[in-house]
Amino acid sequence: MQLKPINQQVVAVVGASSGIGRETAFKFAQRGAKVMVAARSESGLKSLVEEIQSFGGQAAYVVADVSDFEQVKASADKTVALYGRLDTWVHAAATGVLARFDQIAPEEFQRVIDVTLMGQVHGAMAALPYLKQEGRGALIHISSMEGVRSLPLQSPYSAAKHGVEGFLESLRVELQHEGLPISVTSIKPSVINTPYYNKVRTKLGVKPTGIPPYYQPSIVSDAILYTAEHPTRDFIAGDVGRVLDVLQRLSPELVDSILTLIGFAGQRTNEPKSEDAPDNLYGPVPEYDRVKGDFDQLAIPTFLDWLDMNPPLKWGAVTFAALGVAALLGGWRPGDRV
Repeated sequence: MQLKPINQQVVAVVGASSGIGRETAFKFAQRGAKVMVAARSESGLKSLVEEIQSFGGQAAYVVADVSDFEQVKASADKTVALYGRLDTWVHAAATGVLARFDQIAPEEFQRVIDVTLMGQVHGAMAALPYLKQEGRGALIHISSMEGVRSLPLQSPYSAAKHGVEGFLESLRVELQHEGLPISVTSIKPSVINTPYYNKVRTKLGVKPTGIPPYYQPSIVSDAILYTAEHPTRDFIAGDVGRVLDVLQRLSPELVDSILTLIGFAGQRTNEPKSEDAPDNLYGPVPEYDRVKGDFDQLAIPTFLDWLDMNPPLKWGAVTFAALGVAALLGGWRPGDRV
């Protein structure tokens, strides 16, 4: 499957007013793509488009709530009306509620599903006809490591991300069966330093936080740009996510025990925050229309993402390590001390 170079692409980024989506749209435009951005915050979209246009990039915006299919479809329609086609659809919009399950109202749980799961479904439904019309393209969906392993205090978000994983697996096989060269990618970030924890609804009595360490949004935007040119099934962003993936495969019960110890205190800051504080469950919170959150001091670098974006070197390193292990084992004899 061959995807176009980024500088020849038309890209729609949904959930672009802040965080990962905002930085991703900016980087696509820097690389020469024509960009359409969508979100609920018109002020955030306007400022992003102005930033892109300030260096000569091409960008426009559509205000859209992803829980409404017609609004999502309108953003896809406007992309094609303005630029003539659609090559890559990036879907990053999400919301959540941090609280114990028994403190979450049914309508709050449903709203998280409507935005964080059904929003992604609506995005694929809106984009797919145009990708089929173009004859190739990429659907890039921002999932989460919570689609692999759920966390306490985040049951609606974890449920939504598990739903995203199931939906994408089904869609991917259907497109393969049809012989359509449309890449379907799930990006699974670790804990990322975006304004998510500033905007999310909380019933913890304090401002919430992800379980440290954090990574900066740039590791996710770099992964998105990579998969826009290189068809990729899954991409875990952040080394801690890879460790979690391995542990969950080996022993879910061990991860249960670890999260019992660190998963509750680890998602609480010492900063008081009322349940009545503004949040983005039902509307935008424009004061957080920025890329980064408040946890720079907890952010660490990642190392294995680079290898995943350089497969020949990755498999060369794996082969070298395997040969090294084989050589060590080959030199061992029964009775040798270890």
